[in-house]
Order: sequence, then structure tokens, then C-alpha cells
Amino acid sequence: MLTQNIPVIVGVSQILQRLSDPLLGKEPVQLMVDAVRAAAEDAGNAKLIDQIESVRVIRGVWRYKNPAQYVADALNLGNVETCGTPYGGNMVQNAVNQSVLEIQDGSKSCIVITGAENGNSQAKALKAGVDLPISDVQGTYSRMLDEEHKMSSDAENNRGIRAPIQIYPIFENAIRFNRGESIEAHQKRISELWAGFSKVASNNPHAWIQDPVTAETIRTASARNRMISFPYPKLMNSNNAVDMASALLVCSTDKARQMGIPESQWIYPWSGTDAHDTYFVSNRDNLHSSPAIRIAGMRALELLGMTTQDIDLIDVYSCFPSAVQVAVQELGLDDSKPLTITGGLTFGGGPLNNYVMHSISRMVELLREAPGKKGMITANGGYLTKHAFGIYSSEQPPEGFKHENVQPEVDATFFRESVDEHDGEVTVESYTVMYGPQGPVTGHTACLLPDGRRTWANVTDADTLLEMTKAEFCGKTGLVNKAGDIAL
Repeated sequence: MLTQNIPVIVGVSQILQRLSDPLLGKEPVQLMVDAVRAAAEDAGNAKLIDQIESVRVIRGVWRYKNPAQYVADALNLGNVETCGTPYGGNMVQNAVNQSVLEIQDGSKSCIVITGAENGNSQAKALKAGVDLPISDVQGTYSRMLDEEHKMSSDAENNRGIRAPIQIYPIFENAIRFNRGESIEAHQKRISELWAGFSKVASNNPHAWIQDPVTAETIRTASARNRMISFPYPKLMNSNNAVDMASALLVCSTDKARQMGIPESQWIYPWSGTDAHDTYFVSNRDNLHSSPAIRIAGMRALELLGMTTQDIDLIDVYSCFPSAVQVAVQELGLDDSKPLTITGGLTFGGGPLNNYVMHSISRMVELLREAPGKKGMITANGGYLTKHAFGIYSSEQPPEGFKHENVQPEVDATFFRESVDEHDGEVTVESYTVMYGPQGPVTGHTACLLPDGRRTWANVTDADTLLEMTKAEFCGKTGLVNKAGDIAL
């Protein structure tokens, strides 16, 4: 059993910047520096910053080249390793898994992971017609923690389907059809699910929206809750208009003892897994499940001889209701119990790829208050594409941190062929309707050919679009032409 290189999270921070004047705010790299300092203060020793050997920054929408070097320079860290990540909400947990493994094998003893966004300031600046100052941060990372992968196929791109607000509601409608629910019953159920997330946010001091929102308000379209894409109004979407930053300080127990970090601050990672479904949604078996969540999520538990019944606290990644429901189904979670500790990306706040740093930070706080309990984090990137899992506790794991590569097992699951264009009969597998200021503007459909291959097609007829929001169109047959239009 390891005695010196046992990995622990010793410091966490969450910073929320709320400003009426966006020109008075700090930009993301400055917020990252503040977050690292706050994490060291949380650990109980500001000098822990001097022990950092690697600065790891989660990719944001900003255009910095090497923000990790900016953070290192601002903190006078000298010649330390700087790491970046590709896009993806899975990357925080993935970075934790990689960092913990490096601490356990002795190649590192103290690592900081950080990230920040200023979406709220950006939105306010855009509305005011002003440009926010931004530092010209150049340079190259020492290394990348993962590779960037193309997430949209030509078949999807040809129909203009490449945004989360288009694809996650397509998953949602597939879930409804698979469950045999009516549109009304389904909308009521998912609004109640989201109201539960809002309730948790009301008790989270770090949540962006702390005033509880009712299920009726969430599901009812209004001037403040406009429809985005059927069946999602704004309050069922991730809230990216936030200024939020966070940091995690991870080190060995030996380093923590050297620096006098009290054990009451230590939270141990017990296990972690990572896997991805097919990079293109076009190649998924269906649009209401995730083999990668099932295999990787369950393996994180199985490595410890645990089941979901042994988990006391969980945060299920929640960019949209469909992501939560798929995870609940694949992991066998009890959705009558809280599925979040933050309030999720709508109410807790959705700083894009960095949300999971806030969920881990909150998990650390809660586990410190509940010795011996076990917490699970799920993370999702892309279009239910890339997944990462972590299990944590205030107690030391009996056999050290465990990690397993389950990708070969995921890759062995069903792979559906797709076609870029088709001329003939199809069956609608799922769909969504995109809204503009005046109402429905475009319908996107995922379609199955008679031979089982998948293709995509669009609807523009106004009467059909309106009907698609009132009646079930999954399972309907139609004719697609080579231009990608479908007649239903």
C-alpha cells in the first residue's frame, strides 16, 4: 500500500463575479489567478502555491494561447509545466483522473487545475455595445491532456445540425417516444426534474440562480422563458451567461503533511474512468442511450466493489434534461433522490467546459462535512459524447486510486452506418423544432432508412413545424429528397 503518494484534493475555490458594469470586471485569466489563490487559502496554507509543479487549464471560449503560463507567471511559479485541454465538459474530471494518476505514480506531487469564463460580462458588454479588454496571452502548452476530435459528421453539418441546442432536444424527444409518453406528460415530468435542480441551487451558496423556480414556470414559455428548441424553453438550457471561476489543488498526502494541511481538508479520489461514445451522433445505435456512460460509469463503481446504492451524494452532468435522464437510465439511479449538489448548469451556473470544477469543489465541501460518505461526479462533453467519472470520500481508499481504460469495451458496442444524403422513404427517429423571435423556423429530423442506416433532414413548412410541437412525430414516415428536405 502506498504511504507517500496517496492523492488528495486539499484546496478548492469557487468565484462568482456579479457586476452591473462589465467594464469593471476581471477577465478569465485574472479570475483563474484569484481562484488558485483562494484554493490555497481553502487548504489552509497560501505557501502551497509555491509547491505547484503543473498548472492545468480547462479550455474555454476565450482565445488565450497558453493561459496556464499567465497563471504561473502571475503566481511567480517559475519554470513549471503548463497543460491545456480540448473542448468538453468531461475534461475537468478527466484532468483530475490524469493528475491523480501522476501523483500516485510519483511523477508529480502538487498540481493545480483551474478554469474560468465571463459569459455574463460578455453578454452585458454586447448589449451595451462595448468591447471588453482582453489580454494577449501567447505561448504554447508544455502538453495537452487530450486530443481535439471532430464531433459533427458531414451528414449532420449538411443539414446545419451542429449545436448542442439542436442535438440535445433531439435526444429528449427520442427519450419521450421510447418511454411512450405524451408530449404533455413528458413536459410536466422533465419540468419537475428541473425544478428539483432549482431547489438544490437555492441551498447552494455558490449557485448563480438561487431563487427557486417552479416546475410550471420552467415548462411555460414566456417573455423571460422563450422557447429555444422544442421541447426546451430557456430554463431547460445550460446557463452560460455567468462569470465563474474555480480551482482544485491536488497533491500527495506526503506533500500535504509537509505543508501542514490539516487532514480535515483532505478529500481522497477513490476511482475514475473515462470513455466516449461514437464521436458522430450519426453512428449511435439509438438516440436515447449511452453505452459509454453505462460501461464507464458502472466500472468506476465496480472497481471499488460498489453500486449506486453505496453513493451518498451525486452530481449528474446536466447541460440539458436529456443528459440527466440518459445517465439515470444507464447507471440505474433513483431519480426520486437529488441528482445534483450544485443545481446543475441551468441554476448552479454553466461556465461551459468548466462546470464540473464547480461540482467537484462543492462535492469536496460537502464530503468534508460528512466524514465517511461517498460522492460521485459524472461529466459529459460534446453531444453525450465524451464521459468521465470520479468517486470521492473523506476516507482513504483501501487500495489506492483505481482507474481503468474501458474504451475497447465501448467500441465493441453497435455502430450504425449513416448516409450524407438520401432520396426516398424514411422513418422519423426523433426531431426538434428551432425557434426564432417570431416562433418556429426550422425542424431537424433524425431519420432511419428501411435498411437501418441513419440520415438527417429538415422541415421548413410553417404548418408542419407548428404541428410537430403539438403531436408526436417520432415514428412517422416521410419522403426525403437529396437536398435534405423531408415531407411528412
